[in-house]
Amino acid sequence: MASSGAAVPFWRAAGMTYISYSNICASMVRNCLKEPHKTESISREKVHYSVSKWVDGKPQKPTVRSDDPDA
Repeated sequence: MASSGAAVPFWRAAGMTYISYSNICASMVRNCLKEPHKTESISREKVHYSVSKWVDGKPQKPTVRSDDPDA
């Protein structure tokens, strides 16, 4: 028997995804660290990935992307 007033996680109630919530939490923890741990952890935060477009069923040359706003 499900309750219509079931509790939802606060990140969902705020209109966030779990990934965005966890990224905010991780960023807050990184910013609380003392040096040199802070700099090391921030440098590991960057993500790089490649994207390939497909034409006629064959992948084209991949391009490397980054979520780093400074790149």
